[in-house]
Amino acid sequence: MSRANVFSAECEYEKSDPDGFRSGMARIGDAVGGKALAVKVYELPAGESVCPYHYEYEEEWLVVLDGAVVVRAPRGDEELTRGELVCFPAGPDGAHKVTNRSNATARIMMFSSSHEPAVAVYPDSDKIGVRPGNPEDKVMLRRADGDVGYWEGEG
Repeated sequence: MSRANVFSAECEYEKSDPDGFRSGMARIGDAVGGKALAVKVYELPAGESVCPYHYEYEEEWLVVLDGAVVVRAPRGDEELTRGELVCFPAGPDGAHKVTNRSNATARIMMFSSSHEPAVAVYPDSDKIGVRPGNPEDKVMLRRADGDVGYWEGEG
C-alpha cells in the first residue's frame, strides 16, 4: 500500500508561472499509484491563484487543508476555510478560480476523475484548452473565435 501525507507533501513551483498564479503543486494521486482520480495538493502564497477562471467537463472537488481561500464562481465570490469541501459540477455551472486573499499561505487539495483527454474552457479569455493525456503532447490552447472547418486541411 502506497501512502502520502497531504499536510506535509512537498509542493513544487513552476518558474514559468506568472505573478498572481504562483502556486506550488504536489501530485498526490500519482504518488500513491492512483489511476482513476487526479488528486493534487496546492500551496498558495498570499495573493496567488491556482489557475485562471475556468470550467471542465467533469466534476472537480476542493477541500481546504489549511488557511482560507476565496472561490470565484458563477454566483459570486465565497470564502472557504480549513475543512470546508465544495464540488464544482461539470460544465459552465462549475466555473471557478481559487485565490488566496489572506496574508498567510493556504493549502488546498483538489481532485477529479482522471479522464484523458481533458477539456477546459476559460470564459474570461474566450479560450479552450485540451490536455491530450500523453506527456509528450503539449496542452493545446485555442481561442473560441478561431474556428476551423471540420474538413479544412484534409485530403
